[in-house]
Amino acid sequence: MAKKFKRPKHKKQSAIAKAKESIKFDSNSLISFSFKYFIVNEKFNPYLKDTNYFSVLLERLKELSQLTPQEIYSNRSKSLRSHPISWEDTTEPSFDIPNEEKIVSTPYQFELSANQYGRVHGFFINTVFYIRWLDPNHNLYVGFFKQ
Repeated sequence: MAKKFKRPKHKKQSAIAKAKESIKFDSNSLISFSFKYFIVNEKFNPYLKDTNYFSVLLERLKELSQLTPQEIYSNRSKSLRSHPISWEDTTEPSFDIPNEEKIVSTPYQFELSANQYGRVHGFFINTVFYIRWLDPNHNLYVGFFKQ
């Protein structure tokens, strides 16, 4: 009788994790944007802003699409104000995306213009910035910085 072959047991990996690993990108690749996880709700509603809001948003996305993710991560200019989001300092506990712990490694944000048009919140997967919320009224941090 032939000996049975035992297959090695592998840790099952999610489809999202496999996709992340399979995508290789050049560190000089420029940023692109996705609205795959974008939502509008009472708190994050850009449609209540004036008509200039969307012009400013598109101009900012156009400007940022000329940068690499590393340039965003290392940019400390006051005009961009990009940095990771620390949920402890916000009004939200997370982005509230199914399987978020597998998808989002670092929540991130950047400013559209100096205070007038708020921020864009989302996260990177490789060179794609997935926009979750448009926050024209700075609602993610309401109450945390008022004195």
